[in-house]
Formats: sequence, C-alpha cells, structure tokens
Amino acid sequence: MASAELQGKYQKLAQEYSKLRAQNQVLKKGVVDEQANSAALKEQLKMKDQSLRKLQQEMDSLTFRNLQLAKRVELLQDELALSEPRGKKNKKSGESSSQLSQEQKSVFDEDLQKKIEENERLHIQFFEADEQHKHVEAELRSRLATLEMEAAQHQAVVDGLTRKYMETIEKLQNDKAKLEVKSQTLEKEAKECRLRTEECQLQLKNLHEDLSGRLEESLSIITEKVPFNDTKYSQYNALNVPLHNRRHQLKMRDIAGQALAFVQDLVTALLNFHTYTEQRIQIFPIDSAIDTISPLNQKFSQYLHENASYVRPLEEGMLHLFESITEDTVTVLETTVKLKTFSEHLTSYICFLRKILPYQLKSLEEECESSLCTSALRARNLELSQDMKKMTAVFEKLQTYIGLLALPSTEPDGLLRTNYSSVLTNVGAALHGFHDVMKDISKHYSQKAAIEHELPTATQKLITTNDCILSSVVALTNGAGKIASFFSNNVDYFIASLSYGPKTASGFISPLSAECMLQYKKKAAAYMKALRKVQQSLEKISKLEQEKEHWMLEAQLAKIKLEKENQRFADKLRSTSSGQGLGLAQENPTGANATGQEETSARAALEPAHSTSLIGILTRTSDNEVPDVESREDLIKNHYMARIMELTSQLQLADSKSVHFYAECRALSKRLALAEKSKEALTEEMKVAGQNISRLQDELTTTKRSYEDQLSMMSDHLCSMNETLSKQREEIDTLKMSSKGNSKKNKSR
Repeated sequence: MASAELQGKYQKLAQEYSKLRAQNQVLKKGVVDEQANSAALKEQLKMKDQSLRKLQQEMDSLTFRNLQLAKRVELLQDELALSEPRGKKNKKSGESSSQLSQEQKSVFDEDLQKKIEENERLHIQFFEADEQHKHVEAELRSRLATLEMEAAQHQAVVDGLTRKYMETIEKLQNDKAKLEVKSQTLEKEAKECRLRTEECQLQLKNLHEDLSGRLEESLSIITEKVPFNDTKYSQYNALNVPLHNRRHQLKMRDIAGQALAFVQDLVTALLNFHTYTEQRIQIFPIDSAIDTISPLNQKFSQYLHENASYVRPLEEGMLHLFESITEDTVTVLETTVKLKTFSEHLTSYICFLRKILPYQLKSLEEECESSLCTSALRARNLELSQDMKKMTAVFEKLQTYIGLLALPSTEPDGLLRTNYSSVLTNVGAALHGFHDVMKDISKHYSQKAAIEHELPTATQKLITTNDCILSSVVALTNGAGKIASFFSNNVDYFIASLSYGPKTASGFISPLSAECMLQYKKKAAAYMKALRKVQQSLEKISKLEQEKEHWMLEAQLAKIKLEKENQRFADKLRSTSSGQGLGLAQENPTGANATGQEETSARAALEPAHSTSLIGILTRTSDNEVPDVESREDLIKNHYMARIMELTSQLQLADSKSVHFYAECRALSKRLALAEKSKEALTEEMKVAGQNISRLQDELTTTKRSYEDQLSMMSDHLCSMNETLSKQREEIDTLKMSSKGNSKKNKSR
C-alpha cells in the first residue's frame, strides 16, 4: 500500500515537473521575444534621436541664415535711408540711379519674402517634427517600461519555477533514498523469509519422519499389547474426555455474546412497546384524566403494567447461558443446561402474550366502534389485529423449537441427533417470520398514527405516545432483522459443531454422562496441572544442581587464585628487601630530570604563540628588523591573487559539479523507476512466500494435532490395556487360589 502511494505521488510529481518544464520553455521563449522587441524598439528610438539631431542641426543652420539675412536687410534699410536725402537733391540728375535702386529693392524684398516664408515653413515643420518625436518617444518609453515590467515578471516566474524545480528534485531524491532503504529492508526480509521457509520445511520433514516412526512404534505396540477396543460400547465411550478445542469454545462464546446483545436490544424494545401501549390505552379513545376508561381497557392496562416481570427474565436467562459458556467447558446441546432456563422464561412470556391478546383485540374493536374512528382507521385496526395474532403465533413457534433444543440437556431421548439440523433450520425460519410480522406491524401502525394525527380531536399527548410506540416498533423490527440474519449466518456453524464430542461414537448419550465427562475433564485438567508443577519442580532442582556445581568450581578457582596471590606476595617481600638500596641510589638523578622538565615546560608557557598564516607572517616583527612596505604589499597582492584564482577554480568546479549532479539526478530518477518495479515484484514474491509459509505452518499444526490425537488415543488404549491385564491377572490368581483350595479339599476327602 505504501509503495503504491509513493508510486502515485512520484507520478504526480513527474507530471507536474513536465508541466512546469513546458511552461518554463514557453516563458523563456516569451522573454526572448520580448527582449528582441525591446532591442528593436531601442534601435528605432536611436534612429529617431539621430533624425531629431539632424533636424535640430538644420534648424540651427536656418536660424543662423535668418539672422544673417536680417542683418543684411537692416544694412540695406540703413543704406536706403542714407540714399533717400541724396536722391532728393539730385532728383533730376539721378532719376536713372533711383530707378536702378528701386529695382534692386524690389528684388531684395522678394528675396526676403521668400526667405521669411521658407523660415516660417521650416519652423512649422520643425515644430511638427518635435511634437511627433516627443509623442513617439513617450510611446516608446511607456512601451519600454511595460516590456521591462513584463520581463521582470517573467524572470520572477522563471526564478519561482526554477526554485520549485529544485525543491521537487530534492524531494524526489529524498523519496528515492527512502525507497532504496525500504527496498533493501524488503530484500532482507525476503531473504529471511526464504531462510525461514527452508528451515520450516526442514523441521516439517524431520517432524514428519519422527512422527512416522512414533506412529509405527505405537501401532506395533497396540497390535502386540492391546487385547480389546474400549470404544466398543458407546455408553462407556461417552465418559471419555474429548480433545479440548479452545478455538471452538472462543467462537461459541463470541457468538453467545452477540446473541446476548441482540436479545438485550429486543427486550428493551418489547418493554417500550408494552409500556407505551399501556399509556395509549389511558388516553385514547377516552382520556383517563377527563373520563373513566372502559373496564376492558382497565384490565388490559393492568396486565400490560406487569410486562417487565415477563420480559426481563428473557435477558437474565440469556445472560446465564452466556456465562455458562467458558473456555474450559465443552459446549454442545447436552451440556448447555442453561438453555432450558431460557426456554422456560420464553414460555412464561408467551403465556403473557396469550393472556393479553384477547384484551388487545377487544381494545382495537372498541376503537373501531368509537365515533372518532374513520373507515381508513378501522381498516388499519383490523390489520393490526391480524398482525398481533401472527406475532403471538410466531413466538409460540419459536418457543417450540427452542424447547426442543433444550431437551438434550435434560431428557436423553427427547430429541434425536439426526433432527438437530432440521430444528436449527426451523429456528432460523421462525426468526425470519418474526421479522416479517414486525415489518407489517411497523407499516400498519405508521399508517394508523398518520390517520390519527389528522383527526381534529388528536391531542399532543396522543401524538407523542404514537411516536413513541412507532419508535419502539421500529426498534423491534430492526432487532428482529439483526437476530434473524445473525442466526442465518451462523446456522451452518451450529450444525457442524453438533459433532463436537467423543470420537468414534455418536456423542453424549445422556446429560448424566455429559456431566460425568465434564467432571473427568476437570480432574484431567487438575492432573495435567499437577504434572506441570512436578515438571517445573524437577527443572528447578536440575537448575539448582547446576548452580551448585558452578559455585563449587568457582570456589576451587578462588582457592587457586588465593594460593597464587600468597605466593606472589611472598616473592615480592623477598625482592623488596634486596632492592631497597638500589632504589635509594637512583632517587637523585630522577629528581634532577624532573626539575629540568618543569623548567622547560614553564619556559614554553611563557613564550608567545605565533600564527603560521600569511597575514600572521606579515604582522610578526622582530626586535632588530623593520618589514619592507613594498615587499609586504607584494606579498599581500600575491596572496589575494592566489586566493582569487583558487576561488575561481572552485567556482568552475562547482559549476561542473552542478551539471554532473543534474545528469546524475536524471539517472537516479530512471533508477528509481526501475527500483519501484523491482520492489513491486519483490512484494509479490514476499506475499507468495508468506502464503506458502502460512500454508506450511497450518499443515504442520494440523499434522502435529492429528499425531498428538493418535498418540493420546494410543496412550488411552495402553492404559486400558494395562488395567485389563491387571484384572485378568487378578482373576487368574483367584482361579489359582480356588483350584488349590479345591485340590486340598479333594485330597482331604
């Protein structure tokens, strides 16, 4: 399951990664296109700037030309002003010259007018070009700003996608590492399972050989030693204690617990149904708080008030039956004595139903005769009358079959074993019939309550009481359905468990033999417990003997060690007396060496520590020399240049490693997919191996149980054989004694 989830998660991440990669390509293409557009716009802006500069230069040249022309006009005007007085004096003599100057003036005026018009036209063109240039420049600048903003947004998206991609890669790497670890553990478990399977097969083979040999030996002993078969008579065989099936007992106790819960729900629903029916009689068709109800309903209410004394014992009887089924007992029909008590309580409740049935039918007839009863309500009352009769009949049928099931525990010939399965099948059919009747009652009573709620005289108390009765009927229907389905699901197990009893016989013949068998079972359990205690005592004695031998060996070893220590101490005393003088002679040189070592260590502690790095070498100065500034700067420069080169090489190495890491990640993702496939294959192999192991274990347990059963039967046969042999020996001895007495009597005669 975990591998499937991881596979799905990995597929989702791969799909998301492919989508993000496609989006990244599209965004990169968009960014490149926008960058190309921006470059083109920048080129256009540059060309516009050049044309603007050219126009400005032309404008400047024209302005300069206009200024020159204006100065020339002024000079001409000054000359004209000076020539006018002269012309008046020499008017006659200079008519021809004035005529010439007039022609020149007209030429100049025309030329000036043309220049002025051209200047005005150039001004207009320059203004329009300037306005157009400004407009184009503003548009280009706004477009450039938007493009830069979009480029920044695209770059942010690209950065986010790259970051997400890296996170996804890291997550996939972690998942891959976990899956590799898990696959390794699964491989180890698979290997261990294979080894265990081989060991189990070997043990099974050895056990089969051992049990086969023991079976042959036991069969040979039986054929040689057992003179008769003690299972010939079923009356005596019924006293044998059957094999204890703990699983069967736990299953029966679980089933009894479920049945107890269903019966408790059924009892609660019956109590509510009878109690709310009593309340309804008190308020409809006549409210007892306003007027006196009829004597019939008074008697009916009195009987209904006693319902708890008949319904509660059903729960108590089922509880006693559940408590009687324990792990140590043998649960069959001959041993379930408490089933008879439950059957008696059910008989008592059926007597109660028979007693209240006529009053209930008369009460419904009284409702039909009331003036408030409509035709639809009368039809529902008639249907309910039929349903109540069916309900009582179903309970009687159910009590009959339960009483038959209770007979084997009290009367040995009350019910044959061949009829057990048919009786259980009829109990299931009766429970289903009870469920069908309750469904009809629920349907008809809900219709009746709906009609009564529409009556103009319906009180809130009546509506509430009808709702309570309807809820109790629904609870009865649900409880009946649950207990019917429960019994149908377990009826096959009930039928199969009837053969649970002494083997090679027809089961328990009578309740007395079943009771004796249970007593023998208790005695056998006590005997096995005593044997277990004896075995434990013997094991404790053997352990104490082993501990005694161990401590005796420890005491001997301690004694030997003590002797060795005493010998070593004596040798040491002898050696100390001879080496005392030599120790005094060597004492002074040792003290001198110690003093010298202390002075050396103190001197080393007082010396300052120096750094071995390049900066430490440069900052270190001696008392005699001063470092050269230029050489120090060269050293620092060389150091930092070397450091820069080292960092550059590290950066290049890191880039190459990142590329290699990306390729390795792709390869690892492929390996991860292959590992997932191999993991699934290993998981399937493990499942098959686990199934084989469980099958072998089941076969081993069944074989072991069968051989144990055969051995127990053989031991029982051997015990009975020994008893019969002892009896025969006693009879032979008595016959010998009687023959000797007869021979003596004959001799005396």
